[in-house]
Amino acid sequence: MAVRRSYNSNGKQADEPAKVKVSKESIRQALILFSYVKPYRGQFILSLVFIALSAFTTSLFPLFLGKMIDAASPGAVPTQFTGGNAGALFGFNLKSVHWSLNTTLLLIFIQLSIQTVFSFMRVYLLTAVGERSLADMRRDVYSKLLSMPMSFFSEKRVGELSNRISSDLSQIQDAISFTLAEFLRGIFTLIIGLTFIFMISLKLALIMLSVVPVIAVLAVVFGKRIRKMSRRAQDQLAESGIIVQETFQGIAIVKAFTSEFHEISRYVKSVYAVVHTAISNARYRGAFVSFMIFSVFGAVAFVMWYGANMIQSGQLTIGSLTTFVIFSMFVGGTFAGFADIFSQLQKTLGATQSVREILRAQGEPIDFNNTVVEPAYKLTGNVRFENVAFSYPGRKDVEVLKNVTLTARHGEHIALVGPSGAGKSTIASILLMFYTPDKGTVYFDDRPAARFPLSQLRKQMAFVPQEIILFGGTIRENIAYGKPDASEDETREAARKANADEFITRFPEQYETIVGERGIKLSGGQRQRIAIARAILKDPAILILDEATSSLDSESEKLVQEALENLMSGRTTFVIAHRLSTIRTADKIIVLDQGTIRESGTHGELMQLNGLYHKLNRMQFFNQESLHSD
Repeated sequence: MAVRRSYNSNGKQADEPAKVKVSKESIRQALILFSYVKPYRGQFILSLVFIALSAFTTSLFPLFLGKMIDAASPGAVPTQFTGGNAGALFGFNLKSVHWSLNTTLLLIFIQLSIQTVFSFMRVYLLTAVGERSLADMRRDVYSKLLSMPMSFFSEKRVGELSNRISSDLSQIQDAISFTLAEFLRGIFTLIIGLTFIFMISLKLALIMLSVVPVIAVLAVVFGKRIRKMSRRAQDQLAESGIIVQETFQGIAIVKAFTSEFHEISRYVKSVYAVVHTAISNARYRGAFVSFMIFSVFGAVAFVMWYGANMIQSGQLTIGSLTTFVIFSMFVGGTFAGFADIFSQLQKTLGATQSVREILRAQGEPIDFNNTVVEPAYKLTGNVRFENVAFSYPGRKDVEVLKNVTLTARHGEHIALVGPSGAGKSTIASILLMFYTPDKGTVYFDDRPAARFPLSQLRKQMAFVPQEIILFGGTIRENIAYGKPDASEDETREAARKANADEFITRFPEQYETIVGERGIKLSGGQRQRIAIARAILKDPAILILDEATSSLDSESEKLVQEALENLMSGRTTFVIAHRLSTIRTADKIIVLDQGTIRESGTHGELMQLNGLYHKLNRMQFFNQESLHSD
C-alpha cells in the first residue's frame, strides 16, 4: 500500500498517503473511485456549474471596480477607447462602456449578492456529494477488510488498516469536496483573468506574464530541495523523540548503569543535527522567498510604471490599470495555488491507490447479512481431519502440520496438548476455517468443508480464547454478540449458566454496565465468564476452547470451570490444554509435537504409554510442587 511514514513531535510514527507520480495510469485508477459519485451525479454536475458561475461573478468585481474609478475621473477616458471592436466581449465593447458611480456601486452589490448564492451552492452541493460518496466508500472498504482472510491480518498492522479508513478516505473526500472545486475554480479564474488582462492591454499582459516562467522554474528547483531537507529534519526529529522514549522506558537501566551522560550526549547530538538541517533549509527558503518577493513586486512595479506611461500618453485609463493589476493578482494567486493543489492531487492519487488495492483484493466468501443456519447445512458436530498438512502463507518453508488425521464425534471432548509450537492453535484456526489446508481435507458431518458456505460453518462454532476480547459496549451487547436478536430472558439465562449473573446484578447498571475498552473495567474472571455466556447464547454445535483458567485465582478458576462444564455439555469440544490437570476427563487427548500426532487416547491410556504425555505431566507436577514448596 502506498504509505509514507511521518513522525509527530514525540517521535511516534504516523502514516500519511504517499505522493504518487501523476500519470495517465494513476489518474485512471483514481477516476474508477469516482463511480461512488455516480449515484449523486445530478448534484455533482450542478455543483460544477455553480463553480463556473462563482468564478465568473468573482471576476466581474475588478471590472466594476475599474469602471467606478473611471467614473470618478471626469475626462479620463481616452479617445482611443471609443471606436473599433478592441476589447469586445459577448457582443459588447467593454472599453467603451461607462457607468455612473451610483450605477457601478449598484452593479457591484448585485454581483456580490449573486456570487454569494453561487458560492454557497457550490460549497453545499460538493460537500453533500463528498460526504455521501465517502460514506459509501467507507462502508465498502470496511466490509472488504472484514472479509479478508486471517493471513491478511497477520501481515498488516492494525494502525495501518485503520489509517486506510481514516486518513486515506478523508484525503479522497477532501479531493471531492475541496481540491477538485479549487482546481476547477482556479482553471476558470485563470481563463477569465487572462482573457480580461489581454483585452485591457496586450503589452502589459506580455510584460506581466514574462516573469511567470522564471518564477515557475525556480519554484520547482527550490521546492524539491526544501521538501527534501524538511523530510530529513522530520526524520531527525523523530530520532530524537525515539531516544527520549527509549530512555524513559528503560530509566531503571539508565540509572543502574549511570548512563545519564551517555544518553544526554546521544540526545544533544540528535537535536543539533535537527538544528543544522533546519538552518540549512532556512537558507534555501529565505533565498526563495526573497527572490519571489523581488520578482513579484518588481514585476508589479514595472507594470505600474509602464501602465502610468500609457495613461500619460492617453492609451489607458486609471480604472483600466486598476482592473489590470487586480486581475494580475488573481492570475498570480491562482498560479501559486496550483502548486499546493498539485501536491494534494499527488496525495489523493496515493490514497486512491491504497483504497483500490483493498477493494480489488480477494476476500473470503462470507455473508454480510445476519446469517441464519439453513437446514441443509445444520451440523451435528462430527469432525474429521484427514491427512491435513499446512504451512502459514508467510512461512511456506515451515510445515506446521504434517499429515494430521483425527476424528471427533458428536458430544466428544477432544484435548489438544503438546509443547509450544506443536500446532495446537493451528488446528483450532483450521477448524474455524481461518486457513485452508495445503493438503488433505477437513470434514464436517462427513462432508468436505468446501461444500459449506463459510458463514454457515462459523455460525455453528464458538471460540473462547485464553485472552478474552470484549468490545467497548455494555455487558448485554457483549453477551449477545453472537446472537444480536436474543431476548432479555435468553441473555440472562446464558449469563446464569456461565456463573456471570451474580456479579452482573451487583453492578448499579447491571446488564447495561459499560465494560470499557477491551473489557478493562472487569476482572479477568469476569471477562472469562462473559465470554463463556456469549458462547452459550450462540448455542454452537462445535466449541473451541483455549484453556480459560490458566491465569485466574482459585476462586475465579472454580467459577469459570463450572461455567465451562455447562458450556461443553452435549457439544463437540476441542480444548487447547496448557495445564494438563484440567483435561484428564477428556474423551480423547491428542498429543502433538512438531506438527504431527505423537500419541492419542484417554489420560489413563497415555500415562501407561510412558511417552511424551507422561513426560509433560511429570514436568508440570514437579513445577507445581516446587512452587508450593517455595
